[in-house]
Amino acid sequence: MRTLAVLLVMLNILPALSQKDSVSNTGKIPFGGMDLNWVNGQSRVKDPPLVLKDKKGESILAGTVYMDAYFNYNLADPVDNTQTISSSIGRHKETIINLASIGVESNYKNCIGRLLVQYGAMQHIVQESDASVDRGRNTGTANLKYIREASAGYHFNKWHGVNVEMGIFMSYIGLESYLLQDNWCYQRSMVCDFTPFYFQGLRLQLFPSKKMKQELWVLNGWQTYNSFSKQPGLGSSTYWRPNQNLQLVMNYYLGQDTQNPDTNGYQSDRLRFHHDNSIVARYYNHSESKGISQMGISINSHYGFQKGMNVGDTITSKQHFMYGTSITNRTWFNKNKIALSLRGDYISNGGNYLAFSPSPVAPNDYTNSFTLEPYKPIEIIQATITLDIMPNDYFTFRIEYGHREANIPYFAGHGGTTSPSGWRNGPTTLVPWKPSLQKTEDRITLAMNFRLN
Repeated sequence: MRTLAVLLVMLNILPALSQKDSVSNTGKIPFGGMDLNWVNGQSRVKDPPLVLKDKKGESILAGTVYMDAYFNYNLADPVDNTQTISSSIGRHKETIINLASIGVESNYKNCIGRLLVQYGAMQHIVQESDASVDRGRNTGTANLKYIREASAGYHFNKWHGVNVEMGIFMSYIGLESYLLQDNWCYQRSMVCDFTPFYFQGLRLQLFPSKKMKQELWVLNGWQTYNSFSKQPGLGSSTYWRPNQNLQLVMNYYLGQDTQNPDTNGYQSDRLRFHHDNSIVARYYNHSESKGISQMGISINSHYGFQKGMNVGDTITSKQHFMYGTSITNRTWFNKNKIALSLRGDYISNGGNYLAFSPSPVAPNDYTNSFTLEPYKPIEIIQATITLDIMPNDYFTFRIEYGHREANIPYFAGHGGTTSPSGWRNGPTTLVPWKPSLQKTEDRITLAMNFRLN
């Protein structure tokens, strides 16, 4: 039962991974008895096999194995095979190992220990883009990028539990998980894809009642191993689950994360604020039905801004802001072995401070929108339809169609985003050339996922 309890409370996600919360030895189990495996961003594994128990039948060590692979076809057929504007999918017309991960975790005698390592193509999009490691010496992504989660801490038997941990964690911001099998769609919503997937720092988890979790965070920065600022970032996350069919979440972040030092080592005084909230509800539940067995909806909304002085300019929150929302409806069939998800989402990114860059060149080189209107928002809409076939809790076969539109040329066109030849280091100076970008994108993705926790 204790192993199951650990699973029932590991819904702290981001874009993020399902995070594991240590549970009380007093019998006061947070969210105990609730079926939460249907929630968007939550692992659906109810009975993990890799568990070592003591003579009393209590879990002392749990293992995890995760494997995710995909084949993605972008209808623009970019010549460099690069899929842009996605942290979930990075390549086109190739079979890719996206993420492979193994690890162990323990709550033996109230001592929290966790180490999960990772490898795969998604690291080139997420971890290797962390520029904070270039500030000073004795740091880098070369070793840290292979750690998905690592922490040490202690569990106190207070209320329904109090945990204090330090290490690398999956982000608490957003609804959807870093592990794509947990999400109702393979390509994350745009509001979650633009926000952090990991943090390095300290967290305090409080479970004042069976139905509530409160977290407080002290962080190095916004998806950074190190820090760009003069002080750490601060975060807060609140979960309330009045019953097993409803989840309400509020998340906040405050920090200074702009990377713009001058030759004198100047640190930016620009402040970043971000908030997201979500509602996830299951409004139909007949899990043994061979017809429709479950139906649920998730709504995740974000708002954030930057303000203050940077090198050479001062901006206001009206110039550097973002907001967006994602709404997904999911219907399960045949005893939850088949599922169909329909999603629509929208994001407006004023000042483009959270935007993906579709190529290594500066924004002014690929569109006049930035030059003519420096703080004109990038606006993106996305529509996704996803079919999942799930013969058991551990394996998912997924086929997904996605369509996106932007108000400026932003997605990779047939000419690619690297060079006329399609090679990343190919010549671009011999002929007039700019990255090939277009306002719309359509793609089809096939994925297989395997998980044992």
